[in-house]
Amino acid sequence: MSCLPRDALPRVTAERLRTVEASHGGRGHPCRADARSPAATGEEAMSTDDLFFREWAARLPGERRSLTRARALIGALGIAGMGLPVLTVVGSKGKGTAAAYASAHLSAAGLRVVTITSPALRGNRERIRLSGRAVSAGELDSLAKRLAAEIRRLPARTDGEGYLSPSGLFIIAGVLHALSVAADVLVVEAGRGGGSDEASLFPPTVAAVTPVFEEHLGELGDSVTAIARDKASVVGPATGAVLSAPQRADVEPVLSTTVAGITRGRIRVETVTPGTNGIAADLLPGGLGSVNAELGCAAARRLLEVTRAAPPTAADLRATLSSIVLPGRLSWHRLPGSQAAVLIDQAVTGPAATAALRAGRARWGAVDHVLVSLPDDKDLAGVTAVLRGFPVTFVELKRTHLRFDRELPPGWARLGEDELTVDVLRRLGPHIAALGTVSFAALLLELLDVPTERLFTPSPPR
Repeated sequence: MSCLPRDALPRVTAERLRTVEASHGGRGHPCRADARSPAATGEEAMSTDDLFFREWAARLPGERRSLTRARALIGALGIAGMGLPVLTVVGSKGKGTAAAYASAHLSAAGLRVVTITSPALRGNRERIRLSGRAVSAGELDSLAKRLAAEIRRLPARTDGEGYLSPSGLFIIAGVLHALSVAADVLVVEAGRGGGSDEASLFPPTVAAVTPVFEEHLGELGDSVTAIARDKASVVGPATGAVLSAPQRADVEPVLSTTVAGITRGRIRVETVTPGTNGIAADLLPGGLGSVNAELGCAAARRLLEVTRAAPPTAADLRATLSSIVLPGRLSWHRLPGSQAAVLIDQAVTGPAATAALRAGRARWGAVDHVLVSLPDDKDLAGVTAVLRGFPVTFVELKRTHLRFDRELPPGWARLGEDELTVDVLRRLGPHIAALGTVSFAALLLELLDVPTERLFTPSPPR
């Protein structure tokens, strides 16, 4: 398959790769943390990850997540009316950035913030964080066991009923953790949907909507307007505010009418205009991420207003926002034992690829090589148009949920993920841009051993 030399030097180990694959199982991704199956080994032999992915792994073709089953589990756990303020982020892209900035903003105000995001990059502990730091392995194991105990008491699944999704179970586990650590507020990044996502089972106090486009057509709806309707349906009758990044002309009215219908006209969607929110440019990420970062901060500010909590001081806000780390989102990394550097970005559209390459040229003067990994459901045509004139290597991932059947442009090299090593990266040139899905970003972060434990550093208590 490869047009580049195969090399056996540092590559992701099989054990670590299984962990990476497991971390991407919650939204239609493969999720085996190890080779043992629950049926073959019994629950006592299951890993922590297996407990979250068990029903997903046993689903039938075409079977979908069951909100009814998730609602029953929430009721059994006694957390349906948990009482914590919730800031929920929905959208097609940029949710993780918005959730990170919202969490940091709230933390700067002196609040204990639990953040739930999806998917993880290097391990599932990253999905649940307190004050920016991932939960420990012991904490995640305890949460998984609490879920497993109540799941055993639920009525047995019937074929076609639907399954408890991994991302939904991590949301439920995150709520349990927030209650156990006496958190002040919960920030939830929804999975793919809104009303169809388990995030809707904990109605938001404030909702933030990142840009919505034709991502996951056929799963959330057959058109971008249907997708927008599902995203907006995450709100509840008691939601206090809904903020949105600038949207396409066919999306904005759908968001507005959906929110108005659910809240009986009480809430209007507030559009967050970039550059008007008082956040210094040097505190924002580069590229398209700045829009979602500002949205996250604006949503956090509205949550503080709705809950009548004091805002952060300017000094605390600057200190906390400046500490945010977003690996895989326009992030820069040095190759071990080399002066060569890699820019990693989850760019899956033409405009996103353009922004990433612009950032690379601004920092380096030139981009020597581009690594791309885009499955068939992404905007390969748009990205291809942007990459004309660049040396490109296409990386094909081994994931059962991803298809790589499209013909590549002439001149592109092709590489399997098991052939991707640090030495191969070094041979591509001193300045490499790596663009693709979160699964591809995770693979590179694992290969380069990039820390993902901390999202931000909270300000000292007042």
